[in-house]
Amino acid sequence: MVGVLDALQIGRTDLVTHDIGNMVGYAFAARNRDRVTRFVLMDAPLPGVGPWDELLKNPLLWHFRFGGPDMERLVAGRERIYLDRFWNEFSASPAKFSEASRVHYAALYARPGAMHAGFAQFAAFDRDAADNAGFVAAGKLTMPVLAIGGAKSFGPMMATVMRFAASDVTEVVIPDSGHWLMEEQPVATISAVRGFLDTKR
Repeated sequence: MVGVLDALQIGRTDLVTHDIGNMVGYAFAARNRDRVTRFVLMDAPLPGVGPWDELLKNPLLWHFRFGGPDMERLVAGRERIYLDRFWNEFSASPAKFSEASRVHYAALYARPGAMHAGFAQFAAFDRDAADNAGFVAAGKLTMPVLAIGGAKSFGPMMATVMRFAASDVTEVVIPDSGHWLMEEQPVATISAVRGFLDTKR
């Protein structure tokens, strides 16, 4: 990310992230505090920050620990079943995800190496947790942070988590939405993000 910004000759930037992007964004912000003006994180907690160990006990998050050669064999040829579970259980309205979209993404994850790479993201959480503990120990982020959660997903927990890592946190909960904020409630989500980014403090 630093290389891209440097190539574009962008010194400071707003940062808007979702899901795994939150982990990448937090690492970037923690390492480059003077380059992030405002930081929006949407509906996924940061490994190792705040009540992370308690969150891992939620049975809905079993996929965080699901991976390895045997798990890949179990899912091989059944990618659609595995992925449907994410769309169905982590949304307020599973019907928001069209059959065409489900077929499309299942085909992508059925490609050689794709599911292995997907599982590897979750396997990296322990490393993320250790890294994040170091970032938190170095001091809270001081730029304004917006923590957005879907009402049917992490909701206000997003702000709870981020208050362990940042000193200026605004909480927003998007009604009638699960984890997939931009698919389920795009207008409300964009309005919250835009309103935060456009506010001058």
